[in-house]
Amino acid sequence: MVVRLCSRGGLLPRLLFSPQKPKIYVPTAGRKAAYGTVTSAKVSVNGVHLHYQQTGEGEHAVLLLPGMLGSGETDFAPQLKSLNKNLFTVVAWDPRGYGHSRPPDRDFPVDFFERDAKDAVDLMKTLKFKKISLLGWSDGGITALFAAAKYPSYINKMVIWGANAYVTEEDERIYQGIRDVSKWSEKARKPLEALYGYDYLAKTCEKWVDGIGQFKHLPDGNICRHLLPLVQCPTLIVHGEKDPLVPRFHADFIHEQVKGSRLHLMPEGKHNLHLRFANEFNKLAEDFLQ
Repeated sequence: MVVRLCSRGGLLPRLLFSPQKPKIYVPTAGRKAAYGTVTSAKVSVNGVHLHYQQTGEGEHAVLLLPGMLGSGETDFAPQLKSLNKNLFTVVAWDPRGYGHSRPPDRDFPVDFFERDAKDAVDLMKTLKFKKISLLGWSDGGITALFAAAKYPSYINKMVIWGANAYVTEEDERIYQGIRDVSKWSEKARKPLEALYGYDYLAKTCEKWVDGIGQFKHLPDGNICRHLLPLVQCPTLIVHGEKDPLVPRFHADFIHEQVKGSRLHLMPEGKHNLHLRFANEFNKLAEDFLQ
């Protein structure tokens, strides 16, 4: 089923940052005025210390998975602030090498999505959640697909947007177009530059372009297309029809391959539709997850 939603714009929510240095295993209070109560901590998982933020007291656990170079605080401010805290316990994580989950520096072996999926699931199990739902953006959407396919009994529901299951020549041209972060808009670059510093941001972006480019050389450009028929959980695919980074055919392919999935189109949505149209997106996600 394909649903179209006419979205009305608003100002891009201001991204908030914190200089706090969380301790291992010990949650620390943070940003009460901005989000309600958000705790921030690190926990040891699979040999690295993964950073996460947590808010809400609902029985339904939801993990937010950020995109390339992203973190919970850069990618999900409106979701941490506004997703229903009575219905959901919301966790936003920083994958290894991203955000505050450093060291180590980020690297991109050919199995980096599979590694992130295992890290994400093991993080939530370490935090004692018995079953979770996933909200995955961009690379985080790909990670969510891996997690849903490989750990089906642990995943309740899934919402993904800006994800792709394979890499084409067209995608490769798009990736090369964002390789040089000095050519990004200031709006896109500044939050990540504030988090990482320019040098780490620039170096890691180049490594990401090379890392995602590996898949183009595999049969059918495969990232996870072989796993899509294994996804069992209810899945909502959201796509912004003005997304300059992920063409529409990727959303259509995932929709076709994931049995029983729904495809929801946002005609004015771009890649960051959950930020640009945060209220509409949050309501859509909440309605689907309930």
